Amino acid sequence: MPHLGRRWAAAAAVLALCAGVVAASPASAHPRETGRTATATGYGGAVSTVDPDASAAAIEVLRRGGNAADAAVAAAATLGVTEPYSAGIGGGGYFVYYDARKGKVGTIDGRETAPAAMPRDAFIDPATGQPYPFTPELVTSGVSVGVPGTPATWERALERWGTLSLGEALKPAIKVATRGFVVDPTFRQQTLDNRVRFEAFTSTRELFLPGGDAPTVGSVFRNHDLAATYRLLAKRGADAFYTGRLAAEIAKTVQAPPVSDGTTLPVPVGHMTTADLAGYRALDQAPTHVEYRDLDVYGMAPSSSGGTTVGEALNILDTAELSDMSTPDALHRYLEASALAFADRAEYVGDPASVDVPTAALTDPLFGRERACEIDPLHAATKPVAPGDVRSYDGVCETGSGAPADDKDTENISTTNLTVADRWGDVAEYTLTIEQTGGSGITVPGRGFLLNNELTDFSTVYDPDDPNRIEPGKRPRSSMSPTIILRDGDPFLALGSPGGSTIITTVLQTILNRVDLGMTLPEAIAAPRASQRNTAAVTAEPEFITAYRDDLTPYGHQLTPSGDSFTSAAEIGAATAIEFRRDGRMIAAAEPVRRGGGSAMVVKPAR
Repeated sequence: MPHLGRRWAAAAAVLALCAGVVAASPASAHPRETGRTATATGYGGAVSTVDPDASAAAIEVLRRGGNAADAAVAAAATLGVTEPYSAGIGGGGYFVYYDARKGKVGTIDGRETAPAAMPRDAFIDPATGQPYPFTPELVTSGVSVGVPGTPATWERALERWGTLSLGEALKPAIKVATRGFVVDPTFRQQTLDNRVRFEAFTSTRELFLPGGDAPTVGSVFRNHDLAATYRLLAKRGADAFYTGRLAAEIAKTVQAPPVSDGTTLPVPVGHMTTADLAGYRALDQAPTHVEYRDLDVYGMAPSSSGGTTVGEALNILDTAELSDMSTPDALHRYLEASALAFADRAEYVGDPASVDVPTAALTDPLFGRERACEIDPLHAATKPVAPGDVRSYDGVCETGSGAPADDKDTENISTTNLTVADRWGDVAEYTLTIEQTGGSGITVPGRGFLLNNELTDFSTVYDPDDPNRIEPGKRPRSSMSPTIILRDGDPFLALGSPGGSTIITTVLQTILNRVDLGMTLPEAIAAPRASQRNTAAVTAEPEFITAYRDDLTPYGHQLTPSGDSFTSAAEIGAATAIEFRRDGRMIAAAEPVRRGGGSAMVVKPAR
């Protein structure tokens, strides 16, 4: 049995205690408020999201005979209502699906794209000749807005795998938007954290700061504008978003944002046109695939870096028997493998439509074996480490091929993830986002949704050798890592997370916890996290630092507390997952504490 250690056991006990508090409904709860339960076990279908209204929407679809694709779209649309600062039709994402009838995994790339007129110096302030400050200036702008991919992704997912029309799948979300949802502390705090940005736009201020303040905890927040927009999509399909009056309004909002009088933010204008919207396509893609232990791991291929980076790191880890190691030894290898994979991510991964991405090499077990040679079992390497050579490898230990890689990462922590399974064995894993918490801060007037700031995922300064350089029509590199794992050809585990570039490490560490360290799925999600992205210090949650600083310092790992650019939040990720047991049971697991706790539900609870 693997050595979990007293320190992690103590941290897990604290998290479990907190989970019990979150799951309990307060005595004074609003009658419309849905309780949160972090773990649910049962049959007939399951769902895990960050929000109980979204989970309830998916369960409603499953109970009425819909499949996993139908329920995933219903949950995602509802998250656009209740989690508007993390996701919505103004953004994009990646959809991974296991089709039980065919026994195959397929994916949809719904990533946003740069407008055709996007200049290479788009992020340079013409007044100074220097890059705009990233936050809040550059993210709060029209120039940061990419052509949204979410409506096209929903429609394509339903066309490929669903049984419902888009209109039918949107019904639960329309209901929630119309009747409203109960404001929790997280929603209010995120609104307050974005106050300066939201006040910069008349449309956003009116919707999210009514009366000049964020909605109070316990009040009911309704979004009739979004309900009307959803009704339009239900009637006319995704074409209503990408063409016609709504498309014209989106383009106008990007080119001439509705700036409030008195704002001090520069709000650089964008370049999106109606032609950009009309030309958008969600792309069918083959998934990435690696074998780990006796499992088949499928992920999202570029333009996301999630599948290649998680896959490469697993190939590196597969060279050692982690289950026979102490937990500190296993964590040391996890951190080192992640750093090596991130070095290759920075060197090679971008939009394959614009960059020659060596996906096959990055996920080749021989390449992973050669990269594993760089790991010293007793000492952490000096970071950043150099990328490997994808042009020449044979699995034999050699030295690094080049200079240390600069990741130039600007991807923000906000996003959301959902996991759904149905009675027939189909599985949907979907990560969607508007990038920053609150996206660009710009609400399309009268339409009820925020636009993304996804183009800030490009490198800020143009470099012709950078695979993530700005180019017209290009999809910026993402870290979203929706992952489906099969065992003997059947689903074993599906998982994903928000968290910017820490998405990759959250998914990787959760797999490590469940597969190698002997944790149950709820324990694997609740366990404290650390993220090594080829940087001098390891970003870690305070609980991880408390549990492992003394164990990992002798290896040379420097642990530094995590936190985002807008708040003091120290959480890494907010995972959702479902595990499939051989007896037919499904274990849906969500966060017990992070982001206020997630919501796991099943169609028929097990006794």
